[in-house]
Amino acid sequence: MRIGFCTLGCKLNQYETEALASSFRGQGHVVVSADDDAEAYVVNTCTVTGRADHKSRAAVRSLSRKHPRSLLIVTGCSAQLEAEVLSSLGRNILVVPQSAKGELLSLAQGVGRTEDIQAGLSRLREGSSPAARDPFAFRVSRLSFHTRAYLKVQDGCDSGCAYCRVPQARGPSRSLDVEEVMRRAAELESQGHREVVITGVNISSYRCGDVLLPRLVRELIDSTHRLRFRLSSLEPESLTDELARSLSNDRVCAHFHLPVQSGSDRVLARMKRRYRTARVLDGVRLLREARDDPFIAADFIVGFPGESAEDHLESVRLIETVGLAALHVFPFSSRPGTAAAGIRPPVPQRLRDERARELAGISRNLLESYSRTWVGKEVEVLVEECDGEAPVGQGEVQAAQARCPARGVSGNYLKVMIDDAPRENLTGSIIRARLTAPGEVCKALFVSPA
Repeated sequence: MRIGFCTLGCKLNQYETEALASSFRGQGHVVVSADDDAEAYVVNTCTVTGRADHKSRAAVRSLSRKHPRSLLIVTGCSAQLEAEVLSSLGRNILVVPQSAKGELLSLAQGVGRTEDIQAGLSRLREGSSPAARDPFAFRVSRLSFHTRAYLKVQDGCDSGCAYCRVPQARGPSRSLDVEEVMRRAAELESQGHREVVITGVNISSYRCGDVLLPRLVRELIDSTHRLRFRLSSLEPESLTDELARSLSNDRVCAHFHLPVQSGSDRVLARMKRRYRTARVLDGVRLLREARDDPFIAADFIVGFPGESAEDHLESVRLIETVGLAALHVFPFSSRPGTAAAGIRPPVPQRLRDERARELAGISRNLLESYSRTWVGKEVEVLVEECDGEAPVGQGEVQAAQARCPARGVSGNYLKVMIDDAPRENLTGSIIRARLTAPGEVCKALFVSPA
């Protein structure tokens, strides 16, 4: 059976899609993208914002109309909270909530036709297999859509932020056993991966016995040899001296993402965040002491209910003071069932969108400025794509042709285009390159394998 996959949202969703695709591929099914024709599709939805819900519904509706004879399996966080709405978008839709997403891993083995899927899910639910509902049952033996490997170490969240309903979709915080984390990291290294993204809903809350995130990072480094590790996101209150020491190791990518959300202490309190701006400043200081000129990005929500012009200006001031490399800007959207849904007064949409555009412009300038400081320096780039194969023959013409554009991401999260990379199978490898021009995609020259 041909089965296509469509993923919306975070790195955790991307990882779980890879695991689902790997499970189906392992049973002989043909895995394709959502743009290809298939007998069945899996849409892995997101509910983190109103826009994410809208995109999820749009993707489901579009696939249902385009492929009316194909089965659409809709899962993920939006499927957990909006099952009835999603089911109504087409007759060929089968909703599997996030809490039961793991059942799809077991389903692949007994499916030969799309007609088998409904029966297979019924059998699984009658058997109530604990493994089928295990949030850490997701394993990837072969990547279908990414070059970088992912390692899920945590799921769920206990923070209770006023604007977020992800805990409603994924439940309380749970952590993968530390020994199992080590085994999975070793497996990824043995498969030839060079970079692993440590991911979860809130990896800062990782806890297995007395092992917290700082020690987990150290044990991952000690138990592997060549892997470099990238952390998906770090809560500002988790940035301690101990964590900074763990992140100082060169095998941890000098790229850190912080969900700051606001530069106003008044707004942070209304958001029910667990820190204030002084903690953000101190945490960023620790990161800069640990690493030389790291790429530090941050999430900001604009237009949170009650956000004044002065509150917004305080966010701008914090961004300027911290010296971030990029921003991820989210216009506030009211989420059903959250504390923020009842906070008044709302910020008018015109002001909210205006503030979002301002921060987006600041983000572009920050990335340009940060990438410019790296021109002339060498970086290690994980190659995600390289055009062509080595030509057959010898001589100067062939030697000139033995170079190709390679695209990838540096350890400090700069997108890089290397025009003179060797024309060989570099995808998935790490090479050294010297940056020659800044930008959203930096230009670089090949130096050597890493």
